[in-house]
Amino acid sequence: MLLPDYLSEEIMLNPEKREFPQFSVRKLMSTVFEPTAGCRVCILVDFDEPQKWIKDFAFLEVSEFSVQRKAYENFYQTFKDGVMEELGMHGGEMFSYYCTHGSNLDLRDECFNTAGEQLSLDRDIYPHYDIILCISTWSATAPLTAKCKQYGFRGATMHGMNDIILNSGLAVDYDEVSADAEKVRLAMTQADSIEIDFTLEDGRVLTAWLGLDGQEAQKSHGLCKGKAPDVANLPAGEVYFVPCDARGEFPMKYEDGTLGVLTVVDRNIVKSTLIEGNQSTIDEHNARLADDPMTGTLGELGFGTQVLPVSGQDIQDEKVLGTCHLATGRDDHLGGDIVPEMFKKHENSTHDDILFAPHKTPNFDISEVRMKRGDQEEVIIQHFRPSEYIMNALCS
Repeated sequence: MLLPDYLSEEIMLNPEKREFPQFSVRKLMSTVFEPTAGCRVCILVDFDEPQKWIKDFAFLEVSEFSVQRKAYENFYQTFKDGVMEELGMHGGEMFSYYCTHGSNLDLRDECFNTAGEQLSLDRDIYPHYDIILCISTWSATAPLTAKCKQYGFRGATMHGMNDIILNSGLAVDYDEVSADAEKVRLAMTQADSIEIDFTLEDGRVLTAWLGLDGQEAQKSHGLCKGKAPDVANLPAGEVYFVPCDARGEFPMKYEDGTLGVLTVVDRNIVKSTLIEGNQSTIDEHNARLADDPMTGTLGELGFGTQVLPVSGQDIQDEKVLGTCHLATGRDDHLGGDIVPEMFKKHENSTHDDILFAPHKTPNFDISEVRMKRGDQEEVIIQHFRPSEYIMNALCS
């Protein structure tokens, strides 16, 4: 079977050379949310002062709100310019809520309309819209997944939106993305375990083992077709598991550039040890683990399935084929057992991705990722490149 152009060797090595169609809200909505006819749609954005900035679209005068501006220009305004009518939808209102300052933290119920009037998400938004688009600073996938099951809406979360994401990760054909994700899912589903080797600059090799107990692999594929309540996290394109167990070590690059080694026992990160950088950063992490151990529980293991350029935002960059990521914290939105109530503090009940990718973690290499499934053993990734096994699955 012939490879699609985007899986060619040249494009895989230089994904920025991949040609994408022009971004189209109409195509995105009609593909992701088929059917759209008769659906009422709205847009949610976040601010520290939501009433102040949403009233009369005051945020458009402030350059720092680039994500919210993109929500206005590419979705709100485009809906009003005729796309909503073409798709048979109605509504199109924009509302603001309080910024959470944490990935996947539950949202405060207060929200505001563009007249500056206070409303309730539970009372005035969730029950009255069929499709809710959340274009925000911080991811809201977990809380909206819980709310969609309660109130019956469909939706999409698109946090951190920028021009690269709009022109690549949101411009793709999501039927194709879903098909590719399913091929990789079938190649990995019911895995008993995954083992990841990380090679550091000094030559040391750290190995993390994750027990999966033969569970069905899941996919983030971007489609919310039909009428069933669901929330897509866009850009999509990954296969993921909820670890049942984990042990070993893996490297961590902190936001300030500090490098540490994380030690994992019984699925929990129990300590961080300095490689280079600031010891105070390591000490702060260890203090947080000691104070609220749930913050170190591994809640996800994910593998990218798309060929996309680096966007600078993990929401897209973790979907790149050849990368993988772990996540700590809540995983109830993934079908896991870690819920916000298990954390000592509400602000700790986040879902935080740890992405391993060449641009993100140039100080170490994923030398190999191996899957064990019964008597079958397969290499999945070598040196941030998909293995022959995965490429053959994509070509099937």
